[in-house]
Amino acid sequence: MDPVLIIACGALARELKAVIAANGWQHVQLQCLPADLHNRPERIPEAVREKIRAGRARFTRILVGYADCGTGGLLDRVLEEEGVERLPGAHCYEFYAGTQAFTALADAEPGSFYLTDFLVRHFERLVIRELGIERHPELASMYFGNYRRLVYLAQAEDAQLHEQARQAAARLGLEFHYQFTGYGGLHTAIVRFQRQQGRDARTEQVSWQS
Repeated sequence: MDPVLIIACGALARELKAVIAANGWQHVQLQCLPADLHNRPERIPEAVREKIRAGRARFTRILVGYADCGTGGLLDRVLEEEGVERLPGAHCYEFYAGTQAFTALADAEPGSFYLTDFLVRHFERLVIRELGIERHPELASMYFGNYRRLVYLAQAEDAQLHEQARQAAARLGLEFHYQFTGYGGLHTAIVRFQRQQGRDARTEQVSWQS
């Protein structure tokens, strides 16, 4: 099969590697950008563009493992210019939970702060330290004063992560809500992309032979 490159957010690395391994895709390579870019979403589009252009010489097909991720449509503009597809949705919470389930969560409590397995593992670094709460605890109420609950969208059934998420909610003074999602729409989207590429490749071959 033609070589495929997935350019992804580092926050999805563990799950994407698992999907690739589970399907035995030897022809798929994963390259991740730092998850810290989510704190500077305006930098994501050009960082992705650089990866796309660097990968074109080696890879026939490229998929971008980002949702919009706070870029306000700028990532989609870059991908349209480069002719590359991305994962569906506004953010990883949506494609993990699924659009319908995520909409229901948001409607039930608009003031929800979401965590995934990755964000639970790196809560201290990405939330407490990056937002300056470690040095200035009073900032927690400024950042999270309008939130009511913390929603942990779990990819793995892990008791330790569950407890860490619960502690994170308590630290921010938020109600705790747990919802197991598994890989959700992430797995579905990657498999669909692979199948589509396979159909496209067969169509190209038939057209060439005819």
